[in-house]
Amino acid sequence: MRWTSVCLLILFTLAGGCATTAPWPDPERSADLATDLENAIELRLDGEAVDVGVSIEDRLSMAEAVRRSLRHDPSIQITLARVRAAAADSHQARLLPNPIVSVVLRWPESGGSPTVEAGLAAELLSLLRKPGEIDAADKRLQAASARVLISVLDVVAETQRRFVEVQSLDALLPVLEQRARLLDRLVKLARQRLDAGEGTRLDLTTLQAQRVDLDVVITERQIDNRTARLALARLIGEPSATADWTLDPWRLPDIPMAGESAWVTAALKQRPEVQATIWQIEALGADVRLAQWALLEPLEVGVEAERDAGEWSIGSGATVPLPLFDWGQAKREMAEAAVLESLHELTQTRRTVVEEVRTAHLAHIRLLDAYRKANDQLIPLLEQRLKQAESAFRAGQSDVTPLILAEQDLQAGHARLIELERRTAESLIDLYRAVGGPARTPGVAEHPASAPTQLTNKEEP
Repeated sequence: MRWTSVCLLILFTLAGGCATTAPWPDPERSADLATDLENAIELRLDGEAVDVGVSIEDRLSMAEAVRRSLRHDPSIQITLARVRAAAADSHQARLLPNPIVSVVLRWPESGGSPTVEAGLAAELLSLLRKPGEIDAADKRLQAASARVLISVLDVVAETQRRFVEVQSLDALLPVLEQRARLLDRLVKLARQRLDAGEGTRLDLTTLQAQRVDLDVVITERQIDNRTARLALARLIGEPSATADWTLDPWRLPDIPMAGESAWVTAALKQRPEVQATIWQIEALGADVRLAQWALLEPLEVGVEAERDAGEWSIGSGATVPLPLFDWGQAKREMAEAAVLESLHELTQTRRTVVEEVRTAHLAHIRLLDAYRKANDQLIPLLEQRLKQAESAFRAGQSDVTPLILAEQDLQAGHARLIELERRTAESLIDLYRAVGGPARTPGVAEHPASAPTQLTNKEEP
């Protein structure tokens, strides 16, 4: 008999020292902390229908849109399933290899009692590699958990962007329609002046072209609005919905803004992309240590027992490779190259994070300043101009043309303000995404996921 295995003492020692289950990294808790939402995500054991079938009231808030997106987005479920697979790999790494039982009977040609050989075999090298395999599997489990948070933050940012886009277009379309009515008045006035011999054909043609161009712009914005609503419906798990909800109005958030360096420091510490790469490097480092055992592949140690002519004989044996050609150098080089690749990826990721934070921080500060100037200075000046034009018209000092032009400029100013509000909201969303989540911003105690959705230039009653 030939029995290849580790001695029982080593077998039982390793069996007692190996945990039966891997530590759970709890990506659900990480998502709650990053989004400031309770029970933000959970793994679904069955695929969802195309439409989840959960009715929505006439009014949809940003917080509700984010919550629904997190619970029904397939990309999050995919990453959660991968965490479960990584947990299974980690558990598998903790399991000892099954022993192999072999029985051989040999009958001599001359007759007589058969020779019996029995074996119970197990792989020694697998047991020696077990601690390193467990370490590598646990690190990959942590990396998979970090990738869940990447998907969560992407879904939150995309939902917020779509919500803000719909809000902006909902506010912009009435302004454009008001401008269209003003242009109609100007076209009518230009035609009357032309008929009276006071105007020119060029003035009328110019205004008519502006009116047609505005119709094209209104049509484009209506298409954009409908497209954004359909995208938002998909994100919340209702792609077939009518998507005619009324969205909450905008409100400019009053958030104390920390300095750029504080945001960069927080992002480098909290961004899941950085954390996932670090865990991957540690897992590859464990692979490098495991590659050192390649010299001993395959390694067999065991006991041989044989029964012949009614008597048993037993003895120990070992099978050790003779490393003349392959002493594991290629596997070690491959593992070390993988570590080197990930180290450079980490540098690239960190630099990208710094760039994203600085870009978003700069954009938000400047856009916020531009919004305040437009809201506090431009709009009041345009309103003052309109009042002056109206007073001059009533006093008989001018015709209606300056008054209509003042109204048109005021509507254009409101359209500009709405655009600035949208860009300011999007820059804040980008800043939250760059730092690692709306609940992880520096210098502020709490930032709910709905914070950037409440941007408006109008006070709620």
